[in-house]
Amino acid sequence: MRHEARPTIARIKMKNKDHVEQENKAQTEEQLVEETPKDAGMLSEETENTQEEKGAKLEAEVADLKDKYLRLYSDFENFRKRTAKERLDLIQTASEGVLKDLIPVVDDFERAFKASEKEEDAAKIREGNLLIFHKLVRILESKGLKVMEDLTGKPFDAETQEAITQIPAPSEEMKGMVIDVVEKGYTLGDKVVRYAKVVTGA
Repeated sequence: MRHEARPTIARIKMKNKDHVEQENKAQTEEQLVEETPKDAGMLSEETENTQEEKGAKLEAEVADLKDKYLRLYSDFENFRKRTAKERLDLIQTASEGVLKDLIPVVDDFERAFKASEKEEDAAKIREGNLLIFHKLVRILESKGLKVMEDLTGKPFDAETQEAITQIPAPSEEMKGMVIDVVEKGYTLGDKVVRYAKVVTGA
């Protein structure tokens, strides 16, 4: 009989142990259920606070960028208006220096006209006119205007010359060459401001 009782006691102990484990497990689950909503609520509040902070930070950055954009746009508009005005002034007064230098030449011509009214010697009148002419040429050269060198006998160049007519060449060597210059050409720096009008040999 004693041999049969032992397994029964062992079974009872096993059942008690299982029961205790089940109770402990149940208590643990209850604690988790009770604690989880609190933790979840705290996490949710922290997330909301973080999102609000990020939103406020982004709004501040947007406002700052908008302010910078408006300032930059305003500066650009002022710069554009100022440069447009300066450009207009420059266009209107670009020839001021040249005109100031030409006024004395006009004065010389007026004096020459008065002097020529009483002067009968044509040679003296011509000499006075030549002096004024050379003065005018010097002024123009000082401003960068240069007359093209003598083109007669040189090959025709469409980049700097304009052929107004062709005539039979006096020799084979003069075919395609400049026979005569009807109007001198002028350059301002490297730019042609007036093409030389020439007659070429055919």
